[in-house]
Amino acid sequence: MNGKINTLLFDLDGTLIDTNELIISSFLHTLEIYYPGKYQREDVIPFMGPTLMETFGGIDVNKAEEMVAKYRAFNIANHDNIVTIFEGVYDTIKILKENGYKIGIVTTKLSDVVNMGLRLTKLDEFFDVIVALDHVKNAKPDPEPVLMALEQLGSSPEEAIMVGDNSHDILAGKNAGTKTAGVAWTLKGRDFLASLQPDYLLDNMSDLLTILKVEVK
Repeated sequence: MNGKINTLLFDLDGTLIDTNELIISSFLHTLEIYYPGKYQREDVIPFMGPTLMETFGGIDVNKAEEMVAKYRAFNIANHDNIVTIFEGVYDTIKILKENGYKIGIVTTKLSDVVNMGLRLTKLDEFFDVIVALDHVKNAKPDPEPVLMALEQLGSSPEEAIMVGDNSHDILAGKNAGTKTAGVAWTLKGRDFLASLQPDYLLDNMSDLLTILKVEVK
């Protein structure tokens, strides 16, 4: 094991599992109900990352809760038909676990949907801790969820890398004092994540094994 880093924290959507099409479809379905013909695919991509209440509250604060409910109903109903796992993720997470690394998830999703995604992709056996939106007062980019995960794992920020596909992930890691890694398969584009100056930029999740000098048998 690398002499310093012993803990890996991962965002879920767009990082470990490919929920991009599900999220986009859920936004478009919901917004079409309230604003027929107004929103297209490119319009909703910037909505990915913040909490649903932040996004819908920015559109109409009075109808935000109603829109969140419609979004979640569609999202859950279509989840298992659309969600897949990104290349290299399963094997990398398995190898990290087998090599004694402490691994956790820090996400802005609610825990029930997090568990759906982990079960579907068979990642549910690997994670030592999950910090979801319903576990914290302040979501990413606030450091609270990252620090909560580290506390539960018995790790310090200096021993950890926060891995994600969005600005909220990189900023949450920086705010908490961890190293950060962006994933180049982000829907926002590699250049967008590079502009946030993460410590590492991953082309495949297996790049973590090289960074950590993990010997793959």
